[in-house]
Amino acid sequence: MSNTETRPAELACGSETAEPPRPGVEVLTARSVPLGGPRAMTVRRTLPQRARTLIGAWCFADHYGPDDVSLTGGMDVAPHPHTGLQTVSWLFSGEIEHRDSLGSHAFVRPGELNLMTGGHGISHSEVSTPRTTLLHGVQLWVALPEEHRGAARDFQHHVPQAVSLDGGEARVFLGSLAGATSPVRTFTPLLGAELSLAPGATVVLDVDAGFEHGVLVDAGDIRFDGTALRPTELGYAAPGRTTLTLVNDAAGPARLVLLGGPPFGEEIVMWWNFIGRTHDDIVEAREAWQNASDRFGAVEGYDGGRLPAPALPNATIRPRRNPATPAPHTAGSAPDSAVEPAVVHVPERNRYEIHVGDTSAGLTAYRDRDEQRVFHHTKIEDAYGGRGLAARLVHDALEDVRASGKRIVPVCPYVKKYLAKHEGYADITDPVTPEVLRWLVTRPT
Repeated sequence: MSNTETRPAELACGSETAEPPRPGVEVLTARSVPLGGPRAMTVRRTLPQRARTLIGAWCFADHYGPDDVSLTGGMDVAPHPHTGLQTVSWLFSGEIEHRDSLGSHAFVRPGELNLMTGGHGISHSEVSTPRTTLLHGVQLWVALPEEHRGAARDFQHHVPQAVSLDGGEARVFLGSLAGATSPVRTFTPLLGAELSLAPGATVVLDVDAGFEHGVLVDAGDIRFDGTALRPTELGYAAPGRTTLTLVNDAAGPARLVLLGGPPFGEEIVMWWNFIGRTHDDIVEAREAWQNASDRFGAVEGYDGGRLPAPALPNATIRPRRNPATPAPHTAGSAPDSAVEPAVVHVPERNRYEIHVGDTSAGLTAYRDRDEQRVFHHTKIEDAYGGRGLAARLVHDALEDVRASGKRIVPVCPYVKKYLAKHEGYADITDPVTPEVLRWLVTRPT
């Protein structure tokens, strides 16, 4: 599938320079991303985000539907390019027709894996079939390691058989789990599986201790190693576990997608449908697509033109790290002044918070107005003043705004002051207008 955002964020992601992972299970909340374009779809994105950029080599996860495409006209994604990645298409319901520049013509159906390799370059189209009513599934990408990121075009199809679990079943589409092994070739060790859990079931899975794992909940109220997960949330577990315990607390069946792999030891740059290592890699790929070079080939059989590439942002790529581990402050432990602060997005409260240990030390509040994120208040608690926490908080918040494809409106005096000193956000900053101020005053808190 394509990332058809009109303002795709340019991201530098990696684990080589990341701080140690958080203990326990880390809960990643999906953000809604309007893709625009011919689909006019909104997806729920859990990777990448500021809290975590990769899980193994899994670098992109969109969860969508169930959408009644009989009312919207269905999916119709024109030919578009990919570099440096493999796309994993997995449906829960519906059917999509796939065509690519390798000459592949296949259908994506529930419980069937289609994996496409776009190393040096490939292009493809996706169209929901006329008999599709509900479209529901996940769109996943896998980053290719440096050694193989120029790999030749490839396409693989696999129908995994259901494997019985004590309390459910699994369909292992990549890697190995519960005695089942997928024959599909990948360039790094990976695990990908759809899990179904019966009401009230507890399932214990033996896993590779060298893998980090993610559990994306489609349906059900799940406890993942004791941590509650709701539908659309993704739970992250660091390497070191030899088992994963999943409990379905719902009265009905649960459905999950389990992802895993060893930590990816390279930094990557993602923009639109391209993965590279530098800003120049992205510029080169975009120019090749816009100039219709042979790098991406041609898709035969699609009735229509190609998707044009969005305009590149007027900014250079800035490295991103996973946040530091917030250590709880207990008697006999180091004082909180020695604890690395962590910035957390709390979308249900329209704010970003900065935590020192287990304490919230401040916040910057916003309201979303279409594609604008209007910042109107920033506060650091008195006990935490003088440590530069406000600058750290606002920096991380603005980086998240860029990653989400939104634009900044600095009503808050501190955010306005910060932007005046940091010109790198000028390309995504809008002025504070009387219209915005009137809107903010009438906006319910």
